[in-house]
Amino acid sequence: HIDVAWLWPLWQTRRKCGRSFHTVLALMDEFSQYTFTQSQPQLYEYVRQDYPELFRRIKGKVSEGRWEATGGMWVEADCNISGAESLARQFLLGRTFFAEHFGPAADTPILWLPDVFGYPYCLPQLARQAGLKYFYTTKLAWNQYNRIPYDSFWWQGIDGTKVLTHLGTTPEAGSSISVTYNGKAVPEEIYKTWTSCQQKEMHADLMTVFGHGDGGGGPTREMLENIREMAHFPGLPRTRHGRAIDFFSKLERSSGDKLPTWNGELYLEYHRGTYTTQSRNKRANRKSEFMLHDAEWLASQACLLDKAFHYPHTQLREAWRLVCLNQFHDIIPGSSIGEVYTESLQQYEQIEHIATTVRSEALTCIAGIAGGRLILANPTAFEQNRPVLWDGKLAPNELLRGPDGQAVFTQQVEEGTLIDAGPIGPLKIIPLTIEPGRTEGLRTNLSVSPDLLENDYLRVKLNEDGDIISIYDKTNDREVLSEGSLANEFQAFEDRPIGWDAWDIDMFYDDKMWTSEPAESIRVVEAGPLRATIEVKRRILNSEYTQCIRLNHNSQQLDFDTDMDWQEKHILLKAAFPVAILANEATYEIQWGNVQRPTHRNTSWDWARFEVCAQKWVDLSEGDYGVSLLNDCKYGHDIKDNVIRMTLLRSPTMPDPFADRGRHQFKYSLLPHTGSWDHRITAAAYGLNDPVIVYAPISPTSQSQKIEPMIRVDQKNVIVETVKQAEDGNGLIVRMYESMRQRGKVTVRTGFELGEAYKTDLLEQTGESLNAQDNSVTLYMRPFEIVTLRLIADF
Repeated sequence: HIDVAWLWPLWQTRRKCGRSFHTVLALMDEFSQYTFTQSQPQLYEYVRQDYPELFRRIKGKVSEGRWEATGGMWVEADCNISGAESLARQFLLGRTFFAEHFGPAADTPILWLPDVFGYPYCLPQLARQAGLKYFYTTKLAWNQYNRIPYDSFWWQGIDGTKVLTHLGTTPEAGSSISVTYNGKAVPEEIYKTWTSCQQKEMHADLMTVFGHGDGGGGPTREMLENIREMAHFPGLPRTRHGRAIDFFSKLERSSGDKLPTWNGELYLEYHRGTYTTQSRNKRANRKSEFMLHDAEWLASQACLLDKAFHYPHTQLREAWRLVCLNQFHDIIPGSSIGEVYTESLQQYEQIEHIATTVRSEALTCIAGIAGGRLILANPTAFEQNRPVLWDGKLAPNELLRGPDGQAVFTQQVEEGTLIDAGPIGPLKIIPLTIEPGRTEGLRTNLSVSPDLLENDYLRVKLNEDGDIISIYDKTNDREVLSEGSLANEFQAFEDRPIGWDAWDIDMFYDDKMWTSEPAESIRVVEAGPLRATIEVKRRILNSEYTQCIRLNHNSQQLDFDTDMDWQEKHILLKAAFPVAILANEATYEIQWGNVQRPTHRNTSWDWARFEVCAQKWVDLSEGDYGVSLLNDCKYGHDIKDNVIRMTLLRSPTMPDPFADRGRHQFKYSLLPHTGSWDHRITAAAYGLNDPVIVYAPISPTSQSQKIEPMIRVDQKNVIVETVKQAEDGNGLIVRMYESMRQRGKVTVRTGFELGEAYKTDLLEQTGESLNAQDNSVTLYMRPFEIVTLRLIADF
């Protein structure tokens, strides 16, 4: 384990890595029994680029079986913040690198994440689909309040998949906290490894990991001499060198059928601040994930329409490597030094350049076939029916017309032109023409004043301070907010954790709270007919912010677009929504699914989860009604009783004394709905993060061709997450998942002539052949199952 990103910028990390590996090889020559385990293909790639002779020697030790290239992921990635497809790409990039450079000798099926800050419910399925069947971590021994009652167990994931798991529990000498990835191989550690084991009846062998991890360096000669001397030392367990794969294989053979099962997420009761710290980086991560999603889909569509279009494998793979690198478990959590984030944001700019270049080239190709003056492209697997923004303007005597010949309603706004082209189907591309004429104004019931936003669905009232005092659901004839409460209330808390500043939020953070000052100004900035907006300018403590509260004419989704100048130290900021809902559980989106967590604090396991992570949405529902809170770049949340809160910003001073100071932009939305949460919530969250793309070709053509959606599924609970060309160039890869804990048949239809269809794993290794008929395939999906298909066009 070489954990240096939080201490050093990249060039020092690369040098430290080379020195560490050189030391390991030297010690291997001196100590013939010494074996070494190292994860993270990214580090091997640095060595391959910077020290080719050293890399050649490592390959030799791997082939001898003394050096384990383990782990499976591109880096030891944070598993809370990284998005769904990002986690899949971590495995695809990592396992492919090992296979390419080390061959079968590196096929060590262990997911190796000793220091990652919690593990989502979907991870066992991802690991198994990447060819991994064992999982190792030490971090859960850091739990503040509750100890998982097993050291070895079967971890069952959200879909029922299991991986054999071992939690390293070697206490550091003189400490109650387990940090085995920094073990010193001293007698006290070895002794406590045995005494702290909770399942001695299951274990003839225990595994401990040693060497300098934080800061890098690896094992030292003193550690190796200690192990040699402790091989037959009286009063201690017998100690010897070994390989992780041998430990897991023996554990499975000897005790596999006796081990208990842990069914659920592996939540770390620690480091809860990592869901929020360095929010600019987290926003760049989310935007990069969706930009690459869009680029891959559009490039795939262009390839199907024009055989001359070249799919940019090399560029996209490099962009994904950068995304995955920056998801290392001390970079994206916000726990690195300031220099790391300067460098990281530069790399996100590289990703943006690659993604936008690929997207533009693909759209240029598509526009040449579809025709039209504007192209609307829906990159999500859901129908979108919200006004979309074009950064251009129409002349006073011009109008837009859709492919059906109908005029398209528009609204001029400061940023450009809002376009309402009606419902746009999943992965659908439609051209619009610009013609002379005037559009008859759209008549809607959208109204706005400084204290009111209203359409056919919602009536939103503000007081003179800029607080929302009422959200009335006109369709369901009920008040959304709890009686006498304020919605969208900014709450600032003194945030001084006892230990790890950038990492932690302590349970007592809410002992001291401040709210926003009365608004400096409240004014109407957009008055319809498609969208109405109230701009509110306020201050909280030393920080000023401007918030645009928006309501579209055809939706009950209330949007909050925020621009904030954050100038705090040791302050945590939340947005609170007290809603008239009674429920003892709330639902949180995670990657490839969702989980339910309690809204009460009955047990120590409940109150330990006072801050939790979610991806794009959370929901609180009471049977026939609910309220969802969506976001475009936030991850920390808490829902207690009837109050939904999202953590917006923090301001720690260690290890970066200026963390998060300055300007931030983010969006979130409140969405009341009938019934419990369902695909409508997921669709809205995807739409907030990945709205319809508007593209104006530089050289529009007069020809026009209808473009069928590439992929359609017939079940609303099945979400198409990714469409890309296969890594080997043979066909289209479609990755999808079941999202609502249901099982049954699903039919996938293609907008092209389908020749062959296969199931694959995450590594795109072809498996079961599927019957392709009439440009469709039908398969059976289990609850929360992830399915990857290889679809080969019949040109």
